[in-house]
Amino acid sequence: MKRLLAAAMTALTLLMLAACGSSPAEEAPQEPAASQVQEEPETPPEPTPEELAAQQIEDLLSSLTLEEKVGQLFFVQVPDADAAADVSTHHLGGYILFGRDTADKTADALIQTIQSYQDAAAADTGIPLLIGVDEEGGTVVRVSSNPHLRASKFRSPQRAHADGGMEAVLADTREKDILLSALGFNVNLAPVADVSTDPGDFIYDRTLGQDAAATADYVSQVVTQMSGDGMGSVLKHFPGYGNNIDTHTGIAVDERPLEDFTNADFLPFQAGTEAGGGRTAVLVSHNIMAAVDDTLPASLSPAVHDLLREQLGFDGVVMTDDLAMEAVAAYSADGAVAVMALEAGNDLIITTDYRTQIPKVIEAVEGGTLSEDTIDTACRRVLTWKQALGLIGR
Repeated sequence: MKRLLAAAMTALTLLMLAACGSSPAEEAPQEPAASQVQEEPETPPEPTPEELAAQQIEDLLSSLTLEEKVGQLFFVQVPDADAAADVSTHHLGGYILFGRDTADKTADALIQTIQSYQDAAAADTGIPLLIGVDEEGGTVVRVSSNPHLRASKFRSPQRAHADGGMEAVLADTREKDILLSALGFNVNLAPVADVSTDPGDFIYDRTLGQDAAATADYVSQVVTQMSGDGMGSVLKHFPGYGNNIDTHTGIAVDERPLEDFTNADFLPFQAGTEAGGGRTAVLVSHNIMAAVDDTLPASLSPAVHDLLREQLGFDGVVMTDDLAMEAVAAYSADGAVAVMALEAGNDLIITTDYRTQIPKVIEAVEGGTLSEDTIDTACRRVLTWKQALGLIGR
């Protein structure tokens, strides 16, 4: 019995030792709950140069007062007096110099004069001015007509082309760009993109004098050269003069069908805007384009501007021809022709009457008859053009 009890006790002890020596079964690792997963935050992509440039314009635009934004929309003739003071008083977007502004001046004197305007802008908004001139060559030469600035006048593009083809035209273009840049200009209101093959046309001598295809090629190459030289170009006079009269002295009504414009006159403008690389603008004439709007001059017609924006796809700066011209000055009953021009879709107003027109635009915005969004859209385009020309640094 004792032996049986001892054996039982031994067996029990061995059983207990075996139990103590064993380890519990290991549990399989549990997956963390979905809510506990820590995702690495995504690094936002670096903004592109284009995005940075656009943001710079938005930041600048948002810093401007209404008065400053409106002033930027005026590209005006230099007044007889107080030119530097007016830059600050009216926050002007730019000055256009004419023959009287360059006549008899030495290069140094002209450089100093232009710099005084830029100094005034720097002290005001800090936004450099557009400094423009009409230096087409031939009959329109505001700079090379002064022998102190160039020994002889530039040939017309038509003459240069006859002398040496596009090589001669581009050589003249390059020389113009170098001369104008050295004097302080950043915009040449050229090339003339009108199609004219009739020597009797008012505009003929200022054109290439060839058909639409040849004119389009000429415009494209000239604009490419100007853009490469850092010179702003202005394609004029949209939608195309054709054989119309001079709108400095009267109203020209163009009765041609739209197809004529689409198949011919628009081609050089299309070519030029595509070649400009952001450095070209379009100037709209005061002709009445009856096929689109038989009531208003093109410069004041929303329908004509829609053609330029939608059919030609141009989203750059559009400017009026001089609003002081007889053909357009009387279209506003209250004299606020600049308000009409901005409502039509222009971004820049060319006028000698800016001291009257700028207050009228501000009054229209404050009175609710002109949207500040319209002002912002136009000002954004003007600032973007200045940026493309290197006037506003990136």
